[in-house]
Amino acid sequence: MLLENKKIAIVGGGPGGLTLARLLQLKGVAVKVYERDTNKAARIQGATLDLHYASGLKAIKTAGLLKAFKDNYRPGAEKGRVIDKHGNILFDEHAEVTTEDFDAEHFRPEIDRDALRNILLDALQPDTVVWDSQFVTMSPIGDAWKLEFKNGTTATADIVIGAEGANSNIRSFVTPVKPFYAGVVIVQGNVPDAATTIPDMHHLLQGGKIYAYGNERYLHVSSKGDGSIDFYMSSKKDENWWQNSGIDFSDRDQVCSWFKNEFPDWDQIWLSLVEHANLPLYLRPQYCMPLDKGWDTLFNLTLLGDAAHIMPPSGEGVNLAMLDALELSEYLTNGEFKDTQAAIASYEKEMQHRAASEARDAMDMTEWMHAEDAQTKFLQFFGSNT
Repeated sequence: MLLENKKIAIVGGGPGGLTLARLLQLKGVAVKVYERDTNKAARIQGATLDLHYASGLKAIKTAGLLKAFKDNYRPGAEKGRVIDKHGNILFDEHAEVTTEDFDAEHFRPEIDRDALRNILLDALQPDTVVWDSQFVTMSPIGDAWKLEFKNGTTATADIVIGAEGANSNIRSFVTPVKPFYAGVVIVQGNVPDAATTIPDMHHLLQGGKIYAYGNERYLHVSSKGDGSIDFYMSSKKDENWWQNSGIDFSDRDQVCSWFKNEFPDWDQIWLSLVEHANLPLYLRPQYCMPLDKGWDTLFNLTLLGDAAHIMPPSGEGVNLAMLDALELSEYLTNGEFKDTQAAIASYEKEMQHRAASEARDAMDMTEWMHAEDAQTKFLQFFGSNT
């Protein structure tokens, strides 16, 4: 096997990196995951995820974790409602009867991010994840790498996989190409104990998702298993708006004033989100890797997930990362390649082709979601898929 007697370092303990670690360990590979969080409870994970039959779920099944997934997913959380800015229900998936069939191509079960992460963490060998290991830089040592972390520790590995997300530092060791600004900023927040704090929104959500469009803005609201609500508010902004707006998103009065100016004729039910959210709200400018840029394959270094192909949200991000992990693990262990460079080259060719196609769709989606007729288009989309 190509990885016999080799040490693998995965930088980043998100779903992609942890999935890769699990799959490699099943093949007897020595692997460590270096994660910047101080421990698994260091920060709250984001909104729920829907895993797809041919990508995220496929990786879960191959990793032998389908039972654990079924024990932790949230039936019905994938159902959505289209709500207009006045709070009227325009389309309701909750009225439909669905079959929860994990062998059905169109079934997309939802799971909280922290639950998925815990499933993957629990499946790894003890001490696989090295916490409090924020990557700073690395340098070659012969055919291997020496990694340096912010806490002053170092590690060596024969092969390094960058899986540390959109702001990957390892990306620059693979390619000089940088992501371009996608034109929108997402303001993200979370409301705890939604049934008590914002009961009207909690009732409207019905344990699932809400999609709302208007005034070239987009709001996405989703329930979480802990009783909280996550929300994303997306709008077209200059790239540096989030730095230059002068708004303190940790100040309740300023946040509410910003919302009233940004969404001037939206119903009070939407304002309730920022009135009761934990502060600060998080500002996330969206970026995308160029669609026509690849890189020269290295024999001991590659990328997966957002580190390789950051793009605006499209519902595919985590699924792409987990599929990357699945394919990379197979190429490195299936015995079909003469050396690691050939294996990584084949992986990168497939990954980049897939990512370019998905990124085009994500950029198209970003454009129409912030158009004046976005609500009409989304209702047409729902109608074509029912």
